[in-house]
Amino acid sequence: MNKNRLSVAVAVLAAATALTACSSGGGGGGATTASGGGGASNCTNTIPKKDLPVVTMWGWYPNMQLVVDNFNKQNAEVQVCWTNVGQGSDEYDKFQTAISAGTGAPDVIMIEMDRIPTFQIQNALVDIKKYGFDAAKANYSEGAWKDVSVGDAVYGVPVDGGPMAMIYRKDIFEKYDIKPPKTWAEYEEAAKKVKDAGGPAFGDFAANVSALTMALQIQKGAAPFTYDPAQQSTIGVKLNDQASKDVLDYWGRLAKDGLVGTQDQFTPEYISGVINGKYATYISAAWAPGYLTGAGVGKGEDTGKFAVAPLPQWDAANPVQVNWGGSAFSVTSQAKNPELAAKAAFGLYADKESLTHGWTNQIIFPLNLQALNDPAFVDLKVDFFDGQQANKEVYVPAANAYKGVTYAPFGQYYFDAMTKQVSALIQGSVTGAQAADLVQEDVAKYAKEQGFTVQ
Repeated sequence: MNKNRLSVAVAVLAAATALTACSSGGGGGGATTASGGGGASNCTNTIPKKDLPVVTMWGWYPNMQLVVDNFNKQNAEVQVCWTNVGQGSDEYDKFQTAISAGTGAPDVIMIEMDRIPTFQIQNALVDIKKYGFDAAKANYSEGAWKDVSVGDAVYGVPVDGGPMAMIYRKDIFEKYDIKPPKTWAEYEEAAKKVKDAGGPAFGDFAANVSALTMALQIQKGAAPFTYDPAQQSTIGVKLNDQASKDVLDYWGRLAKDGLVGTQDQFTPEYISGVINGKYATYISAAWAPGYLTGAGVGKGEDTGKFAVAPLPQWDAANPVQVNWGGSAFSVTSQAKNPELAAKAAFGLYADKESLTHGWTNQIIFPLNLQALNDPAFVDLKVDFFDGQQANKEVYVPAANAYKGVTYAPFGQYYFDAMTKQVSALIQGSVTGAQAADLVQEDVAKYAKEQGFTVQ
């Protein structure tokens, strides 16, 4: 499987156009030479304790400089030499090059959780369970650990996540006498009411947010992938089960009936629509307020017009919380001292100052329970939501109830296949059920081509 592992990752990463939930950023500071690890030798940060061993790190959080400086000040065993080599796919391309060359990777790398299996299958990451997991386990939820695990092994330390919710325009809801829908059936009814009254689109069904579509299918009961590295040549691929078909049929119907828009998200046109009240709701994750604020939403005439409610459910009696996005710190197999690298991975973004700076500046939605359960975070009156206690009412309960998901080693290929079929669904050339069948056929064929036995 070694050759196939490499071909999976190279093909996936070459096609990747990653959209990350976290903003890119850099930092100033002096450069110094790192020792004791692979990867870049020039640090963005200055290392204060030069007599200690150093591990190298790649990461793109905007406040990484502060986070690394805090860690280095407080740690008496190891120091971190940090470099920002790019965000998302830019970093992944460099990491893939280092994997192929067998040299050049850092000791610790920031990775989005859904990308962990892509690198794990190439033996590019280290299982950190024996390097401090037991001591840190209680700091994170079951769902957070599930997202950074492959089988029983743990390949990352959770940092930020994206529990999902429904952001909505208070002015539109008030104008059309709409209350936040608790179920997707109520969501459709509200959308019809607004449309019949000549109002705007109730939401948006975009082809370029396959991770969102996957999350909504999981909420309905889908389990897209099952994978255990103990049986590394076998993978379960179930992308056309009834739950997956139902979700695509639902959103396809809303789009066909003109109840929701079909604009690609994360585009100037979409943001302009959000600002101008073109959409009554925005189904997204806890990082969305920070993203929208950075994009100029909630700063002009739309100031104070947004609120957030729990994500509508398929079955109100059996609520299921889902996640979109999130990142972790992983130890690479090129680390010269994995134990020291793991100390850094577990210790970075784990101190109160770094965590507080992250959530107060809307850089991360913290998964560390020290922050997630901090009254200052829970009770925060969020400016974007006009003073609503969004964390207490919506995001923290959703994060605590999230159970995690199994990602595929070829997740980007799956996302691309989903994008293709959702585009066809929006155009009306396939039904939701047919789209699910075509995604299943495409991804299962690809998995077999990479040497997997598909179950």
